[in-house]
Amino acid sequence: MGKCSLFPSNMSNSDFENQMADGLMEMMVIYESPLRSAPPMEVRTRCALGIVTLFPCLRDPYSQKVSTEHFFDAQSNEGYIAWKLKNIQRELSGGDKRRRSNSSRDPSRGPESEREVTAEHQLDGEQCLEAMSLLKHSTDELQVFIKMRETFQHRQKLIHDAEMSSSVLQHFPRFLDTKGLLLQDFELLFGEGTANKLIEKWGTFLKPKILKEARNLTKTALLQSLLNSAEDSLDGQEDLIGWDGDMSTLLLLVCLLPPQASGKRSVRKVSIQEAVNHVVKFHKSCRSLQEVQAMDQRQPYILAVGTARNAIHDYYGVVDGNLIPCKAKSSIAAFDELFKAHYVFGISYDQALHNMYTFVQTTIYNIDIGLCHESPRVKELRAKIVN
Repeated sequence: MGKCSLFPSNMSNSDFENQMADGLMEMMVIYESPLRSAPPMEVRTRCALGIVTLFPCLRDPYSQKVSTEHFFDAQSNEGYIAWKLKNIQRELSGGDKRRRSNSSRDPSRGPESEREVTAEHQLDGEQCLEAMSLLKHSTDELQVFIKMRETFQHRQKLIHDAEMSSSVLQHFPRFLDTKGLLLQDFELLFGEGTANKLIEKWGTFLKPKILKEARNLTKTALLQSLLNSAEDSLDGQEDLIGWDGDMSTLLLLVCLLPPQASGKRSVRKVSIQEAVNHVVKFHKSCRSLQEVQAMDQRQPYILAVGTARNAIHDYYGVVDGNLIPCKAKSSIAAFDELFKAHYVFGISYDQALHNMYTFVQTTIYNIDIGLCHESPRVKELRAKIVN
């Protein structure tokens, strides 16, 4: 399908197709508005199918069905078409209807899900207790890694025991002084192939695609600063964030998948700036790390220690006020460990970052594809980046 001459000559094919898809969805809304009721399911389904048929680059490449669910999924009555129609209905009725869903997907699939342990040579009973005792006193790093591997199954049971989960770091304190143990546990959960996905895909594939999509967002001071840092071009503007290129690009994902309202009137919506601070915090190297341990925040985040935001010499993962030293020497590797910490310790995603982490989970690491609930915005971004 060729471009119409009415569109600017510098518009890319994907931008043109995105605008045309938006136009089709607007037609659906106009069709519905005078009736004050939604079009039949089959009409919405045909509209979604028409969009991805006319514009193949808008298909969700990881879809288990026909690649149209992010526009409309008849089973759950979700997607952008359903979202637009519901907004119109709210405006027409003056009310706030509760969303209902009969989705077969498990919304809990993610870091809190208990998974089958297939690691070999796992200790139990007295042998496991002896290994745990040895771990607390051993100065041999190789032995520490071996014994942590052999007690992995027991540790997973503790993590998924509601009464014991908060004491995992007390039973296995070597996480707090030995770099790389967190990475080993994640690899035991998912295998080496999954564990390496972010690092393998980042530089040549993910980073340029994220930058391309972020350039199309409505400009704000935060967004422009992140873009400038990511592109190593400040254009003479004041630097508000100052992270290195990789961290700035990662934080652009928060702008692309911003916090959503919780649905509870009493809960204040988190701003994008606040959500960015839930991913990473800068700590000047001259200050004591004990200040961080006094903070109360369960969901993990990165503590970047250095002389400036773009001059970091140490990274820590902060979990329940505990500092877990990262093996990482780069910001992208530090984020890799941050994401994995959720699974290693069975901790839910920060609510403000749920869409961002779900995108990373399914699109980058390919964990629980088709099994967990994904918002239409997550699926749309995946279609744009992967296609």
